[in-house]
Amino acid sequence: MAMHQGHAQAQTAPVQPAAGDAQTVVVTGVRAALEQSLRQKRNADSVVEVVTAEDIGKMPDKNVADAIQRLPGVNTQSSAGGEGGFGENDRVSLRGTSPSLQQTLFNGHAISTGDWFVLNQIGGNVGRSSSFSLLPSELVGSIVVQKSPTADLVEGGVSGAINVITRRPLDFRQQLTVEGSIQANYNDLSGKTEPHLSGLVSWKNAENTAGILVQAFSEKASVRRDGQEILGYTPISATSAAALANPSLAGVVVPTFIGAALFEQTKKREGGAFDAEIRPSRDLTLDFNGFYSKLEAPHQNTNWLAAPANSINSLGLIPIDPVVRNNTLVGAAFTRNAGEVDNIYRPDAGGESWYLDLNGKWRVNDRFTLSGKAGKTHGAGWDRDDVYYQNNVDGGMVYGLNGLSPASVSYPGGNTVSPGSTAWAGGGESQSVDKEKYAQLDGELRLENDTFQTVRFGARWTDHTRTAEQPLETRPGPVGFTNPGPAWSGQLYPGDFGNDLGGNVSSNYFKYDGAALGAWGAIPGNRLLDYVLRHNWMNEFRVAEKTAALYGMVDFGGDGWSGNIGLRAVETRQTTTVNLPGGPAPITGSAFGDYTPTTFKRTYRDYLPSANLKYDVSPDLVLRTALAKTIARPDYSALGGSVSLNDDALSGSGGNVNLDPVRSTNFDIGAEWYYAPKALLSAGLFYMDLRSIVAQGTTVGTYYNNKRETRTEYQITSPYNTSGKNRGVELSWQQPLWNNFGMLVNYTFADGELDDGGELLNSSQNTYNVTGYFENERFSARLAYNYRSRYKAGVDRGASQHVDGMPSLAASLNVKLSEQLTLTFDALNLTNETIKMYAENHDRPRAFYSNGRTFYLGLRGKL
Repeated sequence: MAMHQGHAQAQTAPVQPAAGDAQTVVVTGVRAALEQSLRQKRNADSVVEVVTAEDIGKMPDKNVADAIQRLPGVNTQSSAGGEGGFGENDRVSLRGTSPSLQQTLFNGHAISTGDWFVLNQIGGNVGRSSSFSLLPSELVGSIVVQKSPTADLVEGGVSGAINVITRRPLDFRQQLTVEGSIQANYNDLSGKTEPHLSGLVSWKNAENTAGILVQAFSEKASVRRDGQEILGYTPISATSAAALANPSLAGVVVPTFIGAALFEQTKKREGGAFDAEIRPSRDLTLDFNGFYSKLEAPHQNTNWLAAPANSINSLGLIPIDPVVRNNTLVGAAFTRNAGEVDNIYRPDAGGESWYLDLNGKWRVNDRFTLSGKAGKTHGAGWDRDDVYYQNNVDGGMVYGLNGLSPASVSYPGGNTVSPGSTAWAGGGESQSVDKEKYAQLDGELRLENDTFQTVRFGARWTDHTRTAEQPLETRPGPVGFTNPGPAWSGQLYPGDFGNDLGGNVSSNYFKYDGAALGAWGAIPGNRLLDYVLRHNWMNEFRVAEKTAALYGMVDFGGDGWSGNIGLRAVETRQTTTVNLPGGPAPITGSAFGDYTPTTFKRTYRDYLPSANLKYDVSPDLVLRTALAKTIARPDYSALGGSVSLNDDALSGSGGNVNLDPVRSTNFDIGAEWYYAPKALLSAGLFYMDLRSIVAQGTTVGTYYNNKRETRTEYQITSPYNTSGKNRGVELSWQQPLWNNFGMLVNYTFADGELDDGGELLNSSQNTYNVTGYFENERFSARLAYNYRSRYKAGVDRGASQHVDGMPSLAASLNVKLSEQLTLTFDALNLTNETIKMYAENHDRPRAFYSNGRTFYLGLRGKL
């Protein structure tokens, strides 16, 4: 399906369905837009999907991920890993594979982004996928999802490439264009309304030889997430008092923690873009453009934790009335609880992304054209001045797991409505930085041959680095346990906490004000703020990659058929620096032990042939096929060989500096039937032979536990190379109906698995979208339904994280008040779905999250 729709007299940027095939499209209404869309898709030699700026403006799409989630073969998720998401789509995957296996480009070049969430900055979840939370949809002219590669496409996407194309001033029809929007954003769970503002000014001279475009945006949102988290599962030790008293409990897994998690955040995204373009002659075009986005994401997380595993294995308690199902202790009572109240305040969390790009195109003569680009991009994510404080709890503890409904938890005889004494305290700083310099040169030679029509060739160079740093991880200071805890003003959880999760989740818990946590953490002696002693080198690494690529390809065709064939050769020089314990001359002074920064180097070469063929069986029926070799380099944290530990859950993650890139041979075949004007029925098959896919495994290792001050066994999750397959089918139908109505429907089936029978990460077998629309000259409305079936998001704390299947429903209304002004209303998550996660089976739930519904009411204007 290709989506390409707009208002009457709308202005759109060029749509590029395939690399090197740019053209300007003028749209004059929804049916004309659909017709243009289908023509673009029909004429492309490779397998692509397209969505345009007008689609984004008329759908409830607030970032780039939202904008493409209704295309066939596209999956989105609201988190980089298994953290459950925070009410906004953040990652995109293609055809049932990991987000790291697709390549995200801006105008054909890489874009560096940063993650505001700490677990995606350091540790085992630092991927290669872009954070779409930094990319608002207002910046977009069009988005091209290219599923079958061509030799001139930047390597790095096994499953495909997402190319975000920004608008350029010489593409506008009018000499002066001014556009803007103002919206009120309301979330019914947080109960707060925040503003969204955006604007664009584009000017060009009357000769259409020079122009400049400036865009800006400022978007604020209040987020509240209610959750219940089951933080891993731990086997009952055969030597524990529980197993000695009841031998049948030995080896049974028990929840490590069961938490009532309240997440609160106010985030603000600000930035803009510019583009200066000159065309001094019909043969020469020069363009300089840039983009900047900054996300401020301070937040507070409070989690009331029951600790069944620690109550058994650490306190030596014997569970009362134990209930075992599927080798899982799904219910028990305890006279004491080894848990605590986890209070986390992160006042300076955020991320930023920017790039500067200079590109040009020179038509040397009627047959030969040169083009090129050079630039740099930078992304960073940070978490500074964070404070976490843990309270002791009293009383007993009773819990019962209820499958994919929230667990019941109570604390008989305990006090949950006022703070207990200090159990632990910490916090610190972390950040990740991602940056790249790039340059490329491309040539196009038109041949005087009826069959072999064009030769394309070029070269590309990149210099990329990614670092993860944790210069400070504090612990209680000399008076941290004796000084009074943070000031408490009587605050409690919201009275409606957990109401949308289902089950019987208690809200009768105290919480601190974030400023009070920050003030307590700043008192001298409460925490050890020593950047030498408390430097956590275990979470740090640096990956540097330099690549050089050459390609050549030929466009060919004849009467009713066309295609391309080419070869891309790539050399990757990789340097990974990690901190290893000990060594002959280690760095000393850290409480986490002595260490030695150690560098590992490797170079590998890949030769990536590709071929695409299109055959017109008739004016209405098109057949396509494609065959290619592809690569995607491993996630950064998978390469970073350091070990990141969780001293409470006794789990951790590690890397593997010797990982090979993911290599795959991809095959596509499909048919498109244009059976009526502006209508399409299509079917396609895809196959990926994943010869070196990265999977995750769990082992047991012994490390120093900084909290217990002794060596302890941990469950360590580490990556390794294996092989697998991913195959599936994509079906799509779109049809204008009667009286200005229309439908767009697509379905994707993806069967992905490892050759050893394991699960392919992020692989949903079934995804489908149903969109209905109505549009006339004054009014438009759309209703979009999306469903994604269950998938495995990763391994965390020694247990799998599966996300259960979940639908979503969104709506959009637009009323044209005048030629210049439109009233807009958008709604997301109308059915208020709960994210449900589980481990190896439904008797081992992992999390339940609710983010509430979000509504946008605004005005959009243009001159």
